[in-house]
Amino acid sequence: MTRTRLLLPLALVAISFVASTPAFAVSKEIVQLQTQVQALQDQMTQMRQSFDERMGVMKNLIEQSTDNVNKVAASVNELQQKIQQQNADVSGRTDQVSGQIQALNDTLDEVKAQLGKLTKQLADMQSSQQNLNAQQNQPPAQAPPPDVLYNNALRDYNAGKYDLAGQEFSDYLKYYSNTDLAGNAQFYMADIEYRQGNFQQAAKDYDKVLQQYPGGNKSAAAQLKKGLALIELGQKDEGVKELNAVVQRYPRSIEASQAREKLRALGVGTRTSRRTPPR
Repeated sequence: MTRTRLLLPLALVAISFVASTPAFAVSKEIVQLQTQVQALQDQMTQMRQSFDERMGVMKNLIEQSTDNVNKVAASVNELQQKIQQQNADVSGRTDQVSGQIQALNDTLDEVKAQLGKLTKQLADMQSSQQNLNAQQNQPPAQAPPPDVLYNNALRDYNAGKYDLAGQEFSDYLKYYSNTDLAGNAQFYMADIEYRQGNFQQAAKDYDKVLQQYPGGNKSAAAQLKKGLALIELGQKDEGVKELNAVVQRYPRSIEASQAREKLRALGVGTRTSRRTPPR
């Protein structure tokens, strides 16, 4: 628990530092901090469950101790009454009974001391739980504004920082999947995978651009790069279909020119039919 008390202030300071940082400084560290905050919240939840279990045990111990105190007190009262009745006639036995009473009083004092310790521990645990609840109710770090997050991701992409850019584009899709630039973010994620040689995943993510954002300005580029990725995977026929689809759908685009050039390099002519080939 001491470790958690140390971690919680550190996490709060880190979150405050992130909140005071300018929007343009968003980087991978924010994502790492969010992961740490989530791990800390999971740890606090586990501690809360452990606390509830221990509180139940403590309550049972207190109840048992209270019963023992009551029993001992009843025994003392009974012995005192016997002493009063027999004191005149049995002086010898009075000493013996007095010793027993003293022993019972000592036991009673020990039980009371234990009960006091248990009560204090319970109060401390309740106070700790209240602190945990207050800290757990702290709001999580907010996502950066969409334009800041997208521009940072694009800047890192152009700078060749593909791992960082990929994480930023992924965050953009996580928080802002319904914006006009969501299709672009999906395209750049696929393009990073293509540049890193992960053609299988790149082809799938290019296809997401075509399926989920068909009206976006990256549709032609996504279909072209999907065809190139399939060719890299050795799926020439499927790749050629995608390249022909680019020529037919976007005949005057730069992507159509690139598709024609690739088809000529493969020794394949372009199709003149207007029928859209299946993807």
